[in-house]
Amino acid sequence: MKVAPAEYPPPINPVEEFIAPITDPEEERIEVGIAIAGGGPAGLACAIRAAQLLEQEPELAEKLGEVPIAVVEKGKACGAHLLSGANLRPSAMRELFPDLDPSEWPVYQEVEKDAVYLLTKRAALPLKPMPPNFRNHGNYVTSVAKLGRFLAEKAEEAGVYILTETSADKLLVEDRIVRGLRSGDKGRGKGGEELSNFEPGSDVVAKGTVLAEGTLGHLTGAALDYFDLHGPDPQRWELGVKEVWEVKEPLDRVIHTMGWPLRKRAKWNEFGGSFIYPMGEDKVSIGLVVGLDYTDATFSCHDALQELKTHPFIKKILDGGKRVAWGAKTIPSGGYWSMPKRLSVPGMVIAGDAASMVNVPELKGIHYAMHAGMYAAEAIVSALKQDSVNFEEYERRVKKSVIEEDMWRSRNMRQPFEKGFFVGGAIASAMTITRGHFPGGHWKNHPDASHEMEIDGGSKSYPKADNSYIYDKLNSVFASGNATRDDAPNHVRVQERVPREVAQTWVSMCPAQVYEIPDDQLESTAETVDVHVTASNCVQCGAITAKGGRLTLPEGGDGPLYQET
Repeated sequence: MKVAPAEYPPPINPVEEFIAPITDPEEERIEVGIAIAGGGPAGLACAIRAAQLLEQEPELAEKLGEVPIAVVEKGKACGAHLLSGANLRPSAMRELFPDLDPSEWPVYQEVEKDAVYLLTKRAALPLKPMPPNFRNHGNYVTSVAKLGRFLAEKAEEAGVYILTETSADKLLVEDRIVRGLRSGDKGRGKGGEELSNFEPGSDVVAKGTVLAEGTLGHLTGAALDYFDLHGPDPQRWELGVKEVWEVKEPLDRVIHTMGWPLRKRAKWNEFGGSFIYPMGEDKVSIGLVVGLDYTDATFSCHDALQELKTHPFIKKILDGGKRVAWGAKTIPSGGYWSMPKRLSVPGMVIAGDAASMVNVPELKGIHYAMHAGMYAAEAIVSALKQDSVNFEEYERRVKKSVIEEDMWRSRNMRQPFEKGFFVGGAIASAMTITRGHFPGGHWKNHPDASHEMEIDGGSKSYPKADNSYIYDKLNSVFASGNATRDDAPNHVRVQERVPREVAQTWVSMCPAQVYEIPDDQLESTAETVDVHVTASNCVQCGAITAKGGRLTLPEGGDGPLYQET
């Protein structure tokens, strides 16, 4: 039996639940000048650039009140929920901090050597010449979690007010103008009841609002629906699972692999590859990224990463080492055709991953997010000087930037891989060589949840966990620093009785073992089964939203506490 998860949508109406008017009495509102949802690269770059500009505009700064700029971040600290490769192109850091030397950035080293390998089950075949989209010479290896903390420090030094452990639960809209956001409640029990430590959320009323929530943005999704901002194609995502290892021998180059353990036939639609990056002399990060448009309900990115680690080439790198961190996160991969058709509405802009500003063929997104955040700050400050909430200048700046140029050039490079590894690779190579001109046109994206799933045996080759080199999911959740309380309300919305293929998709896909089929139904012949949700395991990777459910925001402070991911 084949069935698409999209046929079993989550019980949720984002516009009704997450778009609201201002309700707090005037004396109870939190009044700010610019409210930024998300303490990642886009949001923090926006905050820092806005602070730099307001330093030159004292009259406007005074007019914006006691809190000219506020960042609302749901993690325990900025960076707590950030995870990426990450090879950082330095353009945004140089522009934002012209007086800082790269030695003062939160980076491990500049990339001087890199390599790409095609893996078979036993061999690692170097690709020469290297595909140009994988070249990282002159970029910097970093941890995006550490970058988030660094940017937060710089923002606070500049006078930005950062509200951590605070979820941005609702978008405040009046007369189709965005007026800010409402923070989420704290101290509710599993059934939503108020506990003894209950604190209601507050209206954060702003003259300008920036949605920089990252991948699968909670308010961004509602705003796209409410303001009809969806681009020409639906969004699509990839899931990355990453480990950080302390190793005995330093790695002297950035490595990417493709091929095994992913299957090449178009039938399974398993698109992706791995990265292995040096983190100084004593650590490496290793991760596997896979498109969420695959069709085998038993496929698991986490377990495929464990299988990858059994390869002789990988074992040599990790030999004698110790895993010290783990994490998982989705990446928007729809590219140019999935970007919102407008990046602003009165009172609000969308920046970074929330706006699909990720160039998957070149494995880049951080510098786009930072540039977008800076453009947003410049446009908003310029408009507020005129007492305007029209931020369309932001869109014009993006259109004239490296973001538009790069995203347009790679607009059709992801889609051909639905035809299989070899055909997709050949077409993508032609697009790379011609800088996107051939084949041209508009290659459509299709929603990940619309792909029909079947139980097809991909999991049979996964190695058994020993939790010393091959790790299970629960052990890995612990390594993420996740501290979500067991009695917190369920923030995951899925239908709880679905066809077995859909349930198995969610069980296998989730890297944190949030979903389970009850033991007494595992071996039954029933076509439909129950899905049990353990929301406290969730590391907020977002994959469930891409594959038929919906992740909403938990209580502020819940989720992982990433340090070096």
